[in-house]
Amino acid sequence: MAFRQRSISLPSRPHSKVEEELCILDACISSPSTTLDTMCEGLRRLANIYSSIEEIMCLPSNQAFSSQRRKLLDGEMECSLELLDLCNVMHEDFTELKAIIQDMQVALRKGDDAAVQSKTQSYYRLLKKAKKHFKTAKKVTYEKEDCRMARLLREARDISTSMLESTLHLLSKQIEMPKQSLVSKAFNKKKVVICEEEQLQVLECSIRDLESGAGHLFRKLVQSRVSLLNILSS
Repeated sequence: MAFRQRSISLPSRPHSKVEEELCILDACISSPSTTLDTMCEGLRRLANIYSSIEEIMCLPSNQAFSSQRRKLLDGEMECSLELLDLCNVMHEDFTELKAIIQDMQVALRKGDDAAVQSKTQSYYRLLKKAKKHFKTAKKVTYEKEDCRMARLLREARDISTSMLESTLHLLSKQIEMPKQSLVSKAFNKKKVVICEEEQLQVLECSIRDLESGAGHLFRKLVQSRVSLLNILSS
């Protein structure tokens, strides 16, 4: 399922525009046709959504807070730290996965089956470790008295977490352990090795895009957190 390419227009009902974009992302994550390319694009769109949320925060209508609204936004300040940590560690994991795939390609070219299998195992160990990050992630809950800004932040946080977790699930399907493995076929057939290497090159490019997307999203999350902190402190 492809994303619709369009910008988020703030002047007209900005909250609704962002909510619509979040719904699109949510639908794409849960679609059975979702691919790594979808996730790469999704991370970029999430970064744009956080930019739009930051602009909404700075609107004059959002500068006054009731005690309840301030309490909710203070809670989001705390939760934003958890998402920042998660996004940062995922960026590091993508970097490490990229290095493993590069080593795997070198081993393939050398015909070193043992090294390829070892790197395949390293790939899976890293994915397994990365999945543990999500066991401690807090689930989003909504209250009837939630202010709209707090709901936007919570929905964006929930979708960010789901997207990163779903990306790991997709990555685990890219290379299967023997006997179905991309890298476990006979090495005495040159055309088979070339085919496998090409597939690993595609995977490397996807992981590089995920690494870039996670890094970009992390920076946008930092900016959004700083803006919210400044507003709450004013």
